[in-house]
Parts: sequence; C-alpha cells; structure tokens
Amino acid sequence: MESTSLFATMKPQIATSACLLLLMLQVFSLGESVDENWHQWRGPDGTGVSQTALPPVEWSENENVKWKIAIDGRGTSTPIVWQDKVFLLTAIDTGVKDPSIPDPADQPKTNYFDIKRPNTQHAFVVLCLDRNSGIELWRRVATTKIPHDGAHQDNDFASASPTTDGEYLYCWFGSAGLFCLDLEGNRVWERDLGEVAVESSLGEGCSPVLHDGKLVIVRDHAGQSSIEVLEARTGESLWKRERDERTAWATPCVVERGGMSQIVTAASGWIRSYDLDSGDLLWHCSGLTGNVIPCPVIDGDYVICMSGYQGYAAMAIPLTETGDISGSEKILWKKDRGTPYIPSPLLYDGLLFYNQSNQSILTCLNSKTGDVVFGPERIGQLSNIYASPVGAAGRVYITDRGGKTLVLRRSRELEVLAENQLDDRFDASPALAGRQLFLRGSEYLYCIEAASN
Repeated sequence: MESTSLFATMKPQIATSACLLLLMLQVFSLGESVDENWHQWRGPDGTGVSQTALPPVEWSENENVKWKIAIDGRGTSTPIVWQDKVFLLTAIDTGVKDPSIPDPADQPKTNYFDIKRPNTQHAFVVLCLDRNSGIELWRRVATTKIPHDGAHQDNDFASASPTTDGEYLYCWFGSAGLFCLDLEGNRVWERDLGEVAVESSLGEGCSPVLHDGKLVIVRDHAGQSSIEVLEARTGESLWKRERDERTAWATPCVVERGGMSQIVTAASGWIRSYDLDSGDLLWHCSGLTGNVIPCPVIDGDYVICMSGYQGYAAMAIPLTETGDISGSEKILWKKDRGTPYIPSPLLYDGLLFYNQSNQSILTCLNSKTGDVVFGPERIGQLSNIYASPVGAAGRVYITDRGGKTLVLRRSRELEVLAENQLDDRFDASPALAGRQLFLRGSEYLYCIEAASN
C-alpha cells in the first residue's frame, strides 16, 4: 500500500520511471540474463564458469545444504537453472515387461562389456523444481518406451543435459526422442530423430546446444554419424550433414567469429567447424585420440579441444582459418600428456584446468600459450572423477564419484580451500547460479547454499 500511495503522489513521468526501475530490479533479482543462470551444459558461456555466482566454500550433509530431494529413476545429466526453476531429466524403469524381448540374463553376449538390452518400459521424464525449496512444480513424461539398446552401468538413458532460452525447454533423450516444452511443462513439439548404434552398447550422451534460435544435435556412433540443425521454435530440420566418425560423446560449442556463427565439433577423426546457417564445412583438424568426450571450449579466436582415451591430446586451434589445418604452424599449442577422458576442461579467465584421464591428477595451463602453470599434481583425497570441474567467485570446484568436492583457489599455485563430503555418488557435473551450487547424485539432488546469518 505504501508504494501505491507513493506512486500516486508522483508526477506521471517520474512515476513511470520509478515503475520501470522497480520492474528492472525485480527482473534482475530473478536472474533474467543468461550470465546469472546456468541454462545449458557447461554454463553460460560453455567454459564451466559462472562470472556472477557466489557459491559456498564449505558444506557437508549437516551444513549449508539448503535442500536435498530424492530423484527417482536414473540420469547423469547436469541440471540447468533458469530464474526460480531447476530442470533435470531422468529415465525411470517402470518394470512393465515386453514378453517378446528376452530377459537380459537370457540374451547372448553381443558386445565387449556384455551389456544387454532392457526388456522393460522406461518413462523418459522431465522434472521442474522450485529453486528455493526443491519442491517439485511439475513433471512430464516425454515418452514411454523400451530402450532399443542397453547402456554401460556408468551411463543411463538420460545423460544429455537440457537447455533453455528462457521461454522454451529443449530435452534430448537421444534415441528416445527430442522434446520441446514451455517452462510450465506444456508440450510444444517433439521429434523422433531415429535410433543410433553406439559402440559396445555404451549409451548416448551428447547434449543439445542452442544458439540464435537454432538447435544443434550431433550424433557420432557406429552407424551413420551426423550433425543436424533444427529451427528451435518448430523442430523443423534446417540442414543435416553426414559425418565420417565413430562413436564419440563430445557436446559441440557455437561461437560467432568473422561475421558468422561456427559450430565446433570434436571427434576422433576430425575436429570440424560448420557454418551454423548453411552447414558448410569451414575448417577441420585431426589429432585427437579415440572415444572423444570432453567438449571444446572457446578462448578468444581459438578453440581448445582435448581427449584422453588410449593416449592424450590437447590443442588450441584458430577459428579464422579454412580447409585442413592439421599439423599447421597456425595451431597455437599442443599437448600429448595428462588430458581427461570423461571430464571436460575448465577455462577460467586465462587459466585452463583439467585432470588426467579420470584421476585426481590436475594440470593448469596458461590457455593463451599452453605453458604449464602447475601440475600434473595429485590433488586431495579425490579418487575417480567423471564430473567436469566448475568455477565461480575465484574458486574451482572438483567433485569425484565418491561424493567428495575439492574447492581450490583460482590461482597460479595449487591452493586447497576446502574438502567437502556428501553421502551420494556423483557422475553429473555441478551447476552454479546465484549463491547456490547444485550437485546431482545417483539418488539425490542437492542445493548447496551458505546459511544466512
């Protein structure tokens, strides 16, 4: 009532300005801009960094846990955050069997890991939670079907992170389909892009990327690999290109350079750049190892790509070249040791942090020169690491599968600030927004926030 009375006594133009200012403050407090949210895999600019978040340094099961909720089903995709909502995907085994499909125990061995196809229906579910309380606001079953193939025990059927433009939510369940919802959970469109044949039935895992109203889907597998760009508002295919690649899981990145938007994809055969609008191949470069998983990161006029299976490789490649630039002197720098297998690197204000394979051995480089700042060096008591590191407030957060998170100072020397333990297994990468850190475990989703005084 006080504010209404105040506006009533103002001159019209002053009252209008005050109302606009109040509206702007309200929008800002909700995190309207991309920088204040975590709208996609690897955060606002795809480097794993939030320049606005202020997450806590210390926590445990009994300290600085704002909320903790059980998540049914399985999913290793990172949750995303937009304003006051948290979105995440999960796949729930309903237990409803199809008698025409043999029980997994009775199926013959067809791949190296003896991974079998399920014979039960799975519900592919999109969840929306209240960011401040963890209360479930809505859930939608995108589809229910029996997966056409199995997945490694460390993978699942909901491993791709969703993405949003603040109006629509794009959810990719791989061979189970692509779905667009509004932020209230109403279905806008859906697409079946077909099934893929992942080598050794390891499961899918590449997340969609949204840029300038276009949705990018990369599918590198044992069949015909491809990259496809869709109109985000309608789901209509704009272009599709075949790729001569085997199985890889690296999420692409999009960058605007030279008056055009480039899609950079990393795979074992080639790192490629495509024109987002036309699909034309701009440049390509060889040099990575097999089973590429880490996503590329943009650093000025270069893109940094790396891999760490059956060898190590990292390189900083110019975005302004054309054609085949493999082995070119224009490549800024290369490395052949200590690079990650599953986690993506963290690029934080000129410092590039990455671990060796899936181990707790950390290296920090000057991203512009490739010079070693420190490492490789064993860090803390971390063991097996699948989650990618994140950074905010001058700190680096590294989480292992055993529930331990090491907090380091973003520094040119290795400085440990805290070592925190939770009672869950963590394969999904953290998300950051505001004063909160979101950690998705195999059983629970945690919201970590320092208690107010």
